[in-house]
Amino acid sequence: MFDQLADIIVNYVEVKREDIKPESRFMEDLGFTSFDFMSMLGEVEDTLEVEINPEDAADIRTVQEAVDYLSKLQ
Repeated sequence: MFDQLADIIVNYVEVKREDIKPESRFMEDLGFTSFDFMSMLGEVEDTLEVEINPEDAADIRTVQEAVDYLSKLQ
């Protein structure tokens, strides 16, 4: 799941794949804007065939939190 998410992340922000860590924060460390983040979540929903609750998405700060959340949905 981490690798799938990291492959999607590099499509939205200018960060090297190897620089994405589980503890990386989307906004502070990876440079996401809220628009980038919501756009990425849309692609994640399509790719993984899941539905992300917007209220839950607001609580996701790190890559690992996203991985944990997405794992529960599958």
